[in-house]
Amino acid sequence: MRGFMLSSVVIGGFCMASGPALAAHIDIDIPGQRMVVKTASGEIVTWPVSTARKGFVTPPGSYTPYSLQKMHYSRKYQMAPMPHSIFFHEGYAIHGTGSVAQLGRPASHGCIRLAPANAAKLFRIVQLEGALITIHDAASRAKDEQKLAQSLASAPLRRDPALDEPPGDWELRRPAD
Repeated sequence: MRGFMLSSVVIGGFCMASGPALAAHIDIDIPGQRMVVKTASGEIVTWPVSTARKGFVTPPGSYTPYSLQKMHYSRKYQMAPMPHSIFFHEGYAIHGTGSVAQLGRPASHGCIRLAPANAAKLFRIVQLEGALITIHDAASRAKDEQKLAQSLASAPLRRDPALDEPPGDWELRRPAD
């Protein structure tokens, strides 16, 4: 029965993630140790995270979740609890942690750790909306910024004639003395 429940959550999460127009956007900045979440309704939240400490790696890139588990225990790390796990790449997950004092600095084996209440909120968002997860390290952030600068440099400049004249009821007024 428990296996069936987990499977239905995974399948439900996967099906919901297939609708990109409704997906939440989760952006993780490794150098800044921050996560920015933008929901489909436009809500934006920012939370501190912990990513991989020295000797480990949090994989940069873009991902969609492939498994949601309300409570997972890591077989790789002595059955460490991983509440509200959102698995996105080869066993890597976003999940809650009891080590909240370490949030805001690298501390994990590669997963992305959140405060328990934030992990629970994110889990609910991903269950309802699906998600696109983007993880930036320093190199990928610089590459993205370079691409943006290049696209802006080559974008045609357009003049908006509506900005040439103010609306008819608009007038310059001198500030009151």
